[in-house]
Amino acid sequence: MYVVCGLGNPGKRYANTRHNLGFITVDRLAEKLGTDVKRVKFKALVGEARLGVPAEKVILVKPQTYMNLSGESLREVVDFYKIEPDHLIVIYDDLDLDVGRIRIRPHGSAGTHKGMQSVIYQLGYDDFPRIRIGIGDRGNMDIKDYVTGGFTKDEVAPLEDAVDRAVEAVLCIIRDDVTTAMNKYNGSGK
Repeated sequence: MYVVCGLGNPGKRYANTRHNLGFITVDRLAEKLGTDVKRVKFKALVGEARLGVPAEKVILVKPQTYMNLSGESLREVVDFYKIEPDHLIVIYDDLDLDVGRIRIRPHGSAGTHKGMQSVIYQLGYDDFPRIRIGIGDRGNMDIKDYVTGGFTKDEVAPLEDAVDRAVEAVLCIIRDDVTTAMNKYNGSGK
């Protein structure tokens, strides 16, 4: 069994913002797996799918606690399903990567990302795979305004591609392993 968690903020106000790329990716993955992420459980929206033969159960999670408290929700999920760290995949936006670039890692720190800081603090470990989607440099813009802002015309195509590649990377991690996904999907797309 795997848990795939996308980080973001709940509500229409944040639906199509840079900080919600984790949610957007989980929704795209759910669509590809023929399910949805609508059941309310663990302070989150949750969905369930099966992948491969033999079928691997995949729990899709979108915490509804707001970004900075994401770990509270995810800890409940991990505790309930008793998931091993390498069977947890977290997807989130990253200011330090160019727009549309993805970076997959088997473990690591949260950096400056408050949502990941919450996840690592609540879980008590950081040795789980993560997929970061680059949102680029904010320039002189306030961080909060930038991450909760909508996409510019120039960002739409590379971010659509990045989300598609992130979905494929999740599937690759589950089918193969994180190293294979890193070798195949790290970097820029088209």
